Amino acid sequence: MNEEKFDLASIDRTFTEYKRGQMFDGVVVIKRDNGCIFNIGGKNDAFLPKGEVEDFDNLKIGDRFKVIILNSKNEDGLMEVSKTLADSQAIATQNANKLKLGSKVTFVINKFENNTYLTKMGEYAIIVPFKEMSVTIKDSRKAVGKQFEGVVTEIDRINKTISVSIKMLEEQVKANNEELFWRSIFINKIVKGKVKKIMSYGAFVEVGGIDCFVHISNLSFQHLSSPNDVLTEGEEREFKVIEVDRVNKKVALSLKALEESPRLKAIKELSIGQVCEGTVIKILNFGAIIKLNNGATGLLHIKNATEANNKQIYEIVKLDEKVSVEIIDIDMLEEKVSFKLK
Repeated sequence: MNEEKFDLASIDRTFTEYKRGQMFDGVVVIKRDNGCIFNIGGKNDAFLPKGEVEDFDNLKIGDRFKVIILNSKNEDGLMEVSKTLADSQAIATQNANKLKLGSKVTFVINKFENNTYLTKMGEYAIIVPFKEMSVTIKDSRKAVGKQFEGVVTEIDRINKTISVSIKMLEEQVKANNEELFWRSIFINKIVKGKVKKIMSYGAFVEVGGIDCFVHISNLSFQHLSSPNDVLTEGEEREFKVIEVDRVNKKVALSLKALEESPRLKAIKELSIGQVCEGTVIKILNFGAIIKLNNGATGLLHIKNATEANNKQIYEIVKLDEKVSVEIIDIDMLEEKVSFKLK
């Protein structure tokens, strides 16, 4: 009769290939003030630091749980292990098991190889094919170490792999943003936008993910030699919507529309019945444009310049002539002033 013997040496050899990041079940065999000795198989003991156990005071010899290897050997010749990492990986695996096709998932890219971006989610491998990466990433190396959000396109429960598309989610978000934008945009709305690109004739401003345009003439009441005089690429500013073309998907913005025009400011200083001094700056068929000393301009209609029916305005006032006029009407909305010749 053959007698089976317990070969401790052969069992010990079975557990010699331990690597950083591997997960093992184990048991607490010795408890110390700074941690515990944790057996992970055969004669292989590891050290579990006190900070790796949430309720260390209640930890008992014989307690079993999973740990992850942190390094091969410490100064005492023992492998160090982590319970918190193992717990986190277990939670990550649970979350991965809950994912479905179309689910959103957030992750950090660990590496790029074979034209594929890779990372881990617990026991699962997250795979992002190169063509499914964000369109904002031009250099594949710059994606490593960055956090992304994508949508699950394939799940292999047997091999524990999950394929994700970042590009698809970006397209979905863009479509949703566009729909929301065109439903909510209207003339005179105040919007916050980011200056994306400055041209000689204006600037493109991103509002809610949509490119809008502000012409240089709508940047300031003052004459500008360049949009750079008031705008900087990358800055965020408030603008007023002055035109919406839903057919051609175009929106025009204005910066100066948020300010009170010098013309209106000057008109606000006036009152009906007030007599002011001004200068004739333009002759029309039906009257003359008068510019007051405070900068406000208005119309002197022929009927308010003379009682005669057969006279022309150029017979009454001359271009550049100084005149005294009485204010008879003010229209703040249209920014118009009417005069009567004194």
